Amino acid sequence: MKSIAQNRVCLWFDGEAQAAAEFYARTFPDSEVSAIHRAPADYPAGKAGDVLTVDFVVLGIPCLGLNGGPAFRHNESFSFQVATQTQEETDRYWNAIIDNGREESACGWCKDKWGVSWQITPTILTDAITSPDRKLAKRAFEAMLGMKKIDIAVIETAINPVN
Repeated sequence: MKSIAQNRVCLWFDGEAQAAAEFYARTFPDSEVSAIHRAPADYPAGKAGDVLTVDFVVLGIPCLGLNGGPAFRHNESFSFQVATQTQEETDRYWNAIIDNGREESACGWCKDKWGVSWQITPTILTDAITSPDRKLAKRAFEAMLGMKKIDIAVIETAINPVN
């Protein structure tokens, strides 16, 4: 019998755990779908033989997708934060999520078609807003507040203003 990860994230879906896991595996590095488990009997959200759970990894984080039905929805209180190095990488992840049928939000947040929230966050932004130089941190933070997708060039200008 295969060993189960000691700790993993369980994400509740309404019948689309496999589609979500496959999208994440195609979109992000160090991601894969490792197992699909079918229900051994009928259950409140489905029938025997339906996909019940999906074991997958997103950016190295072990996850379980549970097809639990419509009772619970994802919200912004949980999100995956994806650290990016370049604008190209930021754009690629952001666009993959948005182009797959969902919505932009503020400050680098977006939501996929299943309602899972993502923070696509360039490391330059994280480094700037956590800087011990509070003036620099404030400039970066204030620049971020006006954005949806993070624009690295704008953050760079905010932290390195021309006098």
